[in-house]
Amino acid sequence: MHASDAQRARAFDLARLDPAFLDDPYPTYHLLRNHDPVHVCPDGSVFVTRYRDVDAIYRDRRFSSDKKDEFGAKFGDSPLFRHHTTSLVFNDAPLHTRVRRLMMPAFTPRALRALEAPLAALVDRLLDRIAAMGRFDLIADFAAAIPVQVIGDLLGVPDGERGPLRDWSLAILGALEPAPGEDVLRRGNDAVRDFSRYLEGLIARRDGDAAGNNDVLALLRAGRDGERLDPDVLVQNCIFLLNAGHETTTNLIGNGVAALMQHPDQLDRLRRCPELIDSAIEEFLRFESSNQLGNRRTLEAVEIGGAGFPAGTLVTLCIGAANRDPEVFADPDRLDIARRPNPHLAFGGGIHTCAGMSLARMEGRVAIERLVRRFAELEPDGEFRRGGRARFRGFLAYPMRVGRDGSRTGARSRG
Repeated sequence: MHASDAQRARAFDLARLDPAFLDDPYPTYHLLRNHDPVHVCPDGSVFVTRYRDVDAIYRDRRFSSDKKDEFGAKFGDSPLFRHHTTSLVFNDAPLHTRVRRLMMPAFTPRALRALEAPLAALVDRLLDRIAAMGRFDLIADFAAAIPVQVIGDLLGVPDGERGPLRDWSLAILGALEPAPGEDVLRRGNDAVRDFSRYLEGLIARRDGDAAGNNDVLALLRAGRDGERLDPDVLVQNCIFLLNAGHETTTNLIGNGVAALMQHPDQLDRLRRCPELIDSAIEEFLRFESSNQLGNRRTLEAVEIGGAGFPAGTLVTLCIGAANRDPEVFADPDRLDIARRPNPHLAFGGGIHTCAGMSLARMEGRVAIERLVRRFAELEPDGEFRRGGRARFRGFLAYPMRVGRDGSRTGARSRG
């Protein structure tokens, strides 16, 4: 006897996810939204899938981002605990307010305009290499290479020292999965130790050096209005900046290109109407959200969707499900690069809305626009590999091929 849809929804356990869910979570999200939208997992935590609930919780100060209790049980006294409980995203005021205030000058429109020309030059160099190869991996040869360079520039990491950055980021973020194994935790702790030591050495080398005083590392070191961060808080938030800016932007580019490969009508539409690139980026963020899950903890007794929960309840906000809620998005499982309005929650909401969202949008726009424009022939070339994670949705590998007509003439003629 087969379980009903309602029974399957009620049996969902975030701590016990099968490979089918990691490959395609959207059928499960659909079941939960329809049959158990405020779902209580076996461990007592709550999994929320409706847009209206996720959006409301992001804006409600009764839900805390502080993860000391949760991560203490998960990580123990470890480098991962120190990192994730010190970084911007997993803190409330006053630390969140202080760090965000010091960091934001690096993400002003003026600062981003200064980054766009070097970003376009980087993308063109990658595309030149791809044209020469013919066959390439979308992730390793393109999507992952872009944010590593951009975040490296933001942190003032010398070009020749950026090799370990991606592996450190993947290892640290991998430990945020709902049920990480011992090997995942070991790699994450090692990565925090190694990255912390590297940044401490970089800061020591730069002491007294006024060069590069517009990068984020310099801004955070200098402080503002007489306020400066403790050394460890500074280091851990630089690590956070790499992690937040690397994995999600890699996934935005990879997921966006993969979505166009799976929906050739939308690829043709973008080529016919390149002015749709901005709305296309928003649709990629909605359709295949780079970050699928957020977390909060209740500070007092609250109601979610009409159900009551006590203070201290852990709440998982399912961004991926909210962004395909038919109450908000017409035909939500359809990719529509001209979709408007598109009030997706890919960057969260409230006071914790992603600080680097304008930078991520710019990286995605420049990368995908120039890739699509450069190559008239662009198609998959073998089996792709998903990342195998619930929180961060993307690819580990996505083989592709391009035609041999990818000269730079077209790219230059249109800017």
